[in-house]
Amino acid sequence: MVASAHPASTQAGLDVLKDGGNAFDAAVAVASTLNVVEPFMSGVGGIGVALLYVAREKRTRVLNFSGRAASGATPDQYDEQTKQIGPKAPLVPGNVAGWLTWHEKYGKLPRKRLFRDAIDLAANGVPLTPFSSEMLALNWSLLTAFDSTRRSFLSGAEKPAPAGALFRQPDLARSLSEIAENGKSVFYEGRLARSIVDSFAKQGGLLTQEDLASYRAEWEEPLSTSYRGYEVRVPPPNSSGFQIVETLNILEGYENLEYGAEDTLHLLIEAVKLAVEDRLDYGGDPAMSGIPIERLLSKQYAASLRKQISLRTARAQKPQRYPREHLAAGDGLPSERPQFEARPGAVGTSAGAARSRWQDGNDWWRHGLTTHFAVVDQEGNAVTVTQTLGNGYGCGLVAEGTGIFLNNMCLWFDIDPTVPSVNLIAPRKRVDFCVSPTQVFLNDGLRLSIGTPGSYGILQTTAQIICNVLDSGMNVQEAIEAPRFRMQEPGVMNFEGRFPQELVDALNARGHTITRLPQGWSRLVGGAHGIQLTEYDTLLGGADPRRDGLALGF
Repeated sequence: MVASAHPASTQAGLDVLKDGGNAFDAAVAVASTLNVVEPFMSGVGGIGVALLYVAREKRTRVLNFSGRAASGATPDQYDEQTKQIGPKAPLVPGNVAGWLTWHEKYGKLPRKRLFRDAIDLAANGVPLTPFSSEMLALNWSLLTAFDSTRRSFLSGAEKPAPAGALFRQPDLARSLSEIAENGKSVFYEGRLARSIVDSFAKQGGLLTQEDLASYRAEWEEPLSTSYRGYEVRVPPPNSSGFQIVETLNILEGYENLEYGAEDTLHLLIEAVKLAVEDRLDYGGDPAMSGIPIERLLSKQYAASLRKQISLRTARAQKPQRYPREHLAAGDGLPSERPQFEARPGAVGTSAGAARSRWQDGNDWWRHGLTTHFAVVDQEGNAVTVTQTLGNGYGCGLVAEGTGIFLNNMCLWFDIDPTVPSVNLIAPRKRVDFCVSPTQVFLNDGLRLSIGTPGSYGILQTTAQIICNVLDSGMNVQEAIEAPRFRMQEPGVMNFEGRFPQELVDALNARGHTITRLPQGWSRLVGGAHGIQLTEYDTLLGGADPRRDGLALGF
């Protein structure tokens, strides 16, 4: 079974399985095809992390390909604009290293087969969905701010293509073909590496040939906790998955959490707030700062946190030394984002020109865009992946002639050296990475592969989905479709519009600050995809109606 955020990527992965490939093969097909069909979400210029359950080894392995800051990335190089738009914004892209590292270790089919559908769709075109065309139109000012992006991605188009239009990316097709033919070396040391470094350097970029050539995806061990008799596994820091573990550890001390009940939601909000505070204090690169991970994950620590929770009154959130929630707000609906007019005459090749185009749209630009997918094969292998460009179309700049958007994940670093932060940008540092693909086990058998995009909301909404399954007995599709909430800024919760107003009023009467979103289905709370393994040795797939997702199995 395959569950991903677009029908074409799901079909590409399923066809690989039908052709005799395993989950690790199919995951490369899914990941590369997502680059083509939702180029605003992820791609070869992005970063990610994977949980890989290897059936024959009976273990979950973490593969971290979350990139690193450039060797010249110091706080004085950045302001609020340069860390999110243009040539200084990217981390070293990790996705190609990640895909091909897990394929080299566990895959069966040749690379050319795995990239086949992505190359075909990029060369011959894919019809734009309403969501895809909406994203294209909404980002038009950014996409036309850089000449190389206009030429290599838009092919010189004068206006956004509508839904149903066939969108071709010939430069990207050639780049994907080179990766399929030559592997990681062409991207990190060969022609594509040179194109990326040269294109970005001309406009003041910091990435060097050595930054790319020295990059490696890294194998790690997952973190885990028990919850209601199940084992929940998440990636270790620099992923912030420990926030999910903390949330569940706190909630485990309460019995009979009835779905949708006022008391349940109160406790869930309070657990989320406490776990967020620890993520803000400790989230970052463990190689450069101490993270007391054993203490944070302990049941004793969770018990001490529960003592801070009143069963009737909302707890005031601790002041934050360096608030980041509002700096990276998450995947909101395009209609929710403030629009702005591009300034006349601002189009150009320089990062300064791009920034001037985006000054008035600063609030909109803070919405992150990410994707999640899952694959399970007949041998029981499971691949659970979240990958991202950061914001929509990443930094906005395509390396000349490649069709490749680079990420803007420097946005997720702190840049003010006068404010204490374990997540202060530094050369070759890994960012506090809010993505956290998750796997759930029962008696050593995989039961759930789940994950979602949504910026820092990932860590809140994933916990809610897990509770929907383990506390409320929902199947994976029900758990994904259920209304969710997330903290949009410190202490303020956004509830989807399907939550009853009287419930929101009752929670606010306890001292919460809750906004009920006008949308019943909001991208603000993510776009989850997952696969559930049942007690009958069958698979259930879940795809989020908040995205273009689809789950297919055979």
